[in-house]
Amino acid sequence: MQAVDVIIIGAGLSGIGAARQLQDKCPDRSFLILEGRATIGGTWDLFRYPGIRSDSDMYTMGYDSKPWQDAKAIADGPSILAYVKDAASERGLEQRIRFQHRVKSAAWSSTEGRWTVEVETGDGEHVQFACNFLLVCSGYYSYEGGHQPDFAGLAEFKGTVVHPQAWPEGLDYRNKRVVIVGSGATAMTLVPAMAREAAKVTLLQRSPTYVVSLPAEDAVANWLKKLLPAKLAYRLIRWKNVQFQRYVYRQTRVAPEKVRAQLLGMVRKFLGPDYDVDKHFTPSYKPWDQRLCLVPDGDLFKAIKSGKAEVVTDHIAQFTANGIRLQSGAELRADIVVTATGLEMALLGKVAFSVDGTPVNFAETWSYKGMMFSGVPNLIYTLGYINASWTLRSELVSEFACRLLNHLKVKGLRLCTPTLRESDRNMPQRPLIDGFNPGYLQRAMHLFPRTSDRAPWQNTQNYLEDREHFRNDPLEDGVLKFAGSATAGDRHAA
Repeated sequence: MQAVDVIIIGAGLSGIGAARQLQDKCPDRSFLILEGRATIGGTWDLFRYPGIRSDSDMYTMGYDSKPWQDAKAIADGPSILAYVKDAASERGLEQRIRFQHRVKSAAWSSTEGRWTVEVETGDGEHVQFACNFLLVCSGYYSYEGGHQPDFAGLAEFKGTVVHPQAWPEGLDYRNKRVVIVGSGATAMTLVPAMAREAAKVTLLQRSPTYVVSLPAEDAVANWLKKLLPAKLAYRLIRWKNVQFQRYVYRQTRVAPEKVRAQLLGMVRKFLGPDYDVDKHFTPSYKPWDQRLCLVPDGDLFKAIKSGKAEVVTDHIAQFTANGIRLQSGAELRADIVVTATGLEMALLGKVAFSVDGTPVNFAETWSYKGMMFSGVPNLIYTLGYINASWTLRSELVSEFACRLLNHLKVKGLRLCTPTLRESDRNMPQRPLIDGFNPGYLQRAMHLFPRTSDRAPWQNTQNYLEDREHFRNDPLEDGVLKFAGSATAGDRHAA
């Protein structure tokens, strides 16, 4: 059984970022990355549907240590995948990754002061690794498949049904009638991409989503990159975009009706006075109660105006042999139906955790700063922002992990466990992600740990607050309990 100081679970955007930070801030620590799939990239390798792209600008979605060089701020999936692979390659991280190593369970022993991680390899073998600290960078959704509602009459449909998470290679939709079921970012991306070759693309949604158009290229960013050294330009652009994201989100909280009017006004400007924006692009909720859908250069609106795409707001009554019958009585004829119906959430990669022989039910734990769990030692879970770029928070989490690892080493300790104080025993409960209610979260939030109204049992979703607290709050805060003496030989095979 190979033993290392740190194991990272997942070789996607977060996992590669965590590894880079370990190299920079904890260069004396040994580590491995366990990746269940056969390649680097996570989300950006898994999803292969037409038009896949980021819904955050790459100056905040990229790594702080690796400036984004492409002219496009809203990047396509292949470009993002190439960026992540390059970030791994330039640091030699492929040698640290064990591909097709799917983590099945992790058991903590307080006596040994380490995790024993059981892994199933691609050929079905079960092997074990040991480490003192676990960084879980597996994201928050299941790679096994997306959410698939039970549609009445689906078996009767004679056409092709695909889910974006399992896009078949070589799917031919040229001159075909395509219906995309959904109203999230994936659906909004698919429509203009497929409309270029399909005969007609229909976006079928039960209710509208806020959609905002931004330029694919950031003119200010490209100007700064010509004037300044790459790293300085990148930091300035990153800071500018962080501040813009914070301002927009703040405005949705303090002046939601004003923001709502501005967003809908932009849509009307694109689609013209005769388009029914009230029906198809006016949600019943306030902006940022669910994530805003970003469309670069108004590509969705252009597809609608061209006549190659349309939006239908209605409910599905049932599938028929030739398409979908709606509750209004209308029928949408289709050769291909794309069910862009969302994700299935998966906490910590569906790994079975135990502490000293007792299984961990994470729904019964409290979340320490949105990344650790009460009563669970030496475990950090990377969860990005909902209202901003994922990477902004994932990098702060990795930075905190390195800070904590260095504290353990300096103090000669091995265990660090978030523990409720007596004053925390009766604190009010809140969901891990509060004030944000898309369907995929509502279906699974009961599985996640609880938060409250007081530090450090909060998940603030505020980058500047997190940056201050993660970097500067004392680690010995009365909640993190430290114990155990360091022992020699932990990095050697057992």
